[in-house]
Amino acid sequence: MAFMNKHEKHTSNILDMTEGKAVSLLIRFSIPMLIGNIFQQLYNLADSVIVGRLVGANALAAIGASASVTFLFFALCNGVGTGGGIITSQHFGKKDDAMVKKCITNTGYIMLIFPAVVGAIAYSLARPILNLLKTPADIMPDSLAYIRIMCVGIVFVSIYNFISSMLRALGDSKTPLYFLVFSCILNVGLDFLFVYYLKMSVRGAGIATAISQFLSGIGCIIYAVRSNPYFKLRSEDFKIDRDLMQSIIHLGVPISLQFSMIAISCMALQRVVNAYGAVAVAAFTATSRIEQIIHQPYQTLGATLSTYTGQNYGARQNRRIVDGYRKAMIMMAVFSLTMLIVMQLYGKTFVRLFVEDAAVIEMGGLAVRITSLFYGALGLIYMVRGVLNGLGDAFFALLNGIVEVIGRFTVPFMLTAIPAIGVWGIWWSVGVVWILSGFTAWLRYLSFRKKLFPEDTVLNPPDNGNS
Repeated sequence: MAFMNKHEKHTSNILDMTEGKAVSLLIRFSIPMLIGNIFQQLYNLADSVIVGRLVGANALAAIGASASVTFLFFALCNGVGTGGGIITSQHFGKKDDAMVKKCITNTGYIMLIFPAVVGAIAYSLARPILNLLKTPADIMPDSLAYIRIMCVGIVFVSIYNFISSMLRALGDSKTPLYFLVFSCILNVGLDFLFVYYLKMSVRGAGIATAISQFLSGIGCIIYAVRSNPYFKLRSEDFKIDRDLMQSIIHLGVPISLQFSMIAISCMALQRVVNAYGAVAVAAFTATSRIEQIIHQPYQTLGATLSTYTGQNYGARQNRRIVDGYRKAMIMMAVFSLTMLIVMQLYGKTFVRLFVEDAAVIEMGGLAVRITSLFYGALGLIYMVRGVLNGLGDAFFALLNGIVEVIGRFTVPFMLTAIPAIGVWGIWWSVGVVWILSGFTAWLRYLSFRKKLFPEDTVLNPPDNGNS
């Protein structure tokens, strides 16, 4: 990175993770990213809390019934951006500044075209998909309206996700945080404006989210161009590199398919939930929102591990990859145990934040106590995914998605069909699928590790003062 001076490194928040202690690097990178991810979830939380309390349980159910569908379409776009970020981090680790800039521009081309196409297709398929999921008739109009608004805003969401994935690949987890904080505050304000004052119900919540994401993405781009030396692009950096774009697509498409298959599996589960009526849908929506918050530390540490792995893989620092994975697993286990205790004691309290209906609170409170038993398996999925994605293992992304789909399509139907379990099979199935997916991911890691690292590196990575 000879073209950068010390001032530029400082002002752009760039973090080289190929040197230094693994734990301190993971924590330093993770904290801003975790805060940012939590604020990202506050978009959904704000929609749910404001709509659920100001409009009612049916409106909350309408947003919940559409969540898996919107996640599917967003996943198709975000996977490509993630693939571009991984390749960028590898070139950053190699200290190949010219290729880093090419990665930024060529990923940008893909992320402008792909979301527009996906959004248009999603808009036209929204109603058939909701019908396929057997969405209750009383919440169908609001669910359809919310999905279609989010389909229009998918390009806006992709702008932010693209720029943040590029910045994080360079070790900058702070800049995306700043603009997410701004966007979240704006989103809450717009929610009150559209939902409460203008009486736009679910439609208002969707519009508020789309506007907030758009302004956050544009602001993030402007800031990056002005402060980050890798975004100070010249004309030659904008040339289309077909080989590079092919590499980005080769890695990004399997990740997109993984995300989309997970979304499809969630849709399959949503179909089971819908069959139990509005109370079950509202309870599932509330517990899903809680789980989205629980996912954030896992997702953050996994994404941090991906950047850490990508940079060190590019720098051929394989021993640091193994060491970082082990330290991340310890951190994950501590968090899993802590949240298990919290959810066992205060599950109903968290559900009560979303809705006042006593039946929904009772069902949701027991549901989060069930799923919290499986948090360790959930964390394992994210840790292994972080390492393998950072190494560019495209096959794993596809494999993991297939396991998730098979589990979601079979386990919920099997468990809910047992009279003694009934509706509770919805939440027991979530945990069972996490175990299946986590175990498969761990086996893939063991297989991949043996091929990549010498046995002495795996079993006895030297400390060298970097752990």
